[in-house]
Amino acid sequence: MSFGFFRNLNKAAKPAPQPVELREHTVAGRTLPLRIVENGRARRLTLRIDAGGQGLRITVPPGLRGGEVDNFLTRHQGWLEERLAKLPDRPQVRPGIKLPLYGVPHRIVHEPGKRGTVTVGKDETGPLLIVHGERAHLPRRVADFLKREARREIGALVEKHSAAVGRKAKAVRFKDTSSRWGSCTADGTLSFSWRIMMAPRPVIDYLVAHEVAHLREMNHGPKFWKLCAELCPDTERCKSWLKRNGSALQAIVFE
Repeated sequence: MSFGFFRNLNKAAKPAPQPVELREHTVAGRTLPLRIVENGRARRLTLRIDAGGQGLRITVPPGLRGGEVDNFLTRHQGWLEERLAKLPDRPQVRPGIKLPLYGVPHRIVHEPGKRGTVTVGKDETGPLLIVHGERAHLPRRVADFLKREARREIGALVEKHSAAVGRKAKAVRFKDTSSRWGSCTADGTLSFSWRIMMAPRPVIDYLVAHEVAHLREMNHGPKFWKLCAELCPDTERCKSWLKRNGSALQAIVFE
């Protein structure tokens, strides 16, 4: 989500964005990290809320005075409060909550008497995510479990879609990103957020198809979307699902 206003500038564009400042901003009783990024091609100030409401980012044109950023934030404080109020709560991973795995809610059960592993089970209440070991390490163990699932599941999907486009990925990496679900670099390195394992399987397939399509089309033009739809016929439906539900997955706290 974003909001911005135009500003006339005559300065020459710089080749790439440059970080200007890192600080904090308080809104609606929440203190959020704020990144102010200078972009030589920007002709307006643009304010974005990171996925899950985990932080703020302002993109500014070069040579902007610091007071203009403060005034911009003040004028749009109401917009920030309204948008943040609509974001989902940030649930903490803990015993008793339901965490989605491949789109299916699994109740987290802590069994401390066994070695620190995570297994999938089921009882009369439904699917379970059983976490063994010390309670203090439970959130990290669940995150590690999702990372392992991502390497296995996404790795296989990358191979499938790469074969279909006739291009091989240089590497496949997994991160916990707050601004995007996946990316593809010019040299063919694919990156994915391991949180996507909480989404339904068709959505995971769409995300992989999307990034693999960039191995051939490094843009979002008509040829790219045509290729993406060939790899994943459910592209439009899955893209809409991720847009509607992605913030809720990003908001879950694994700490």
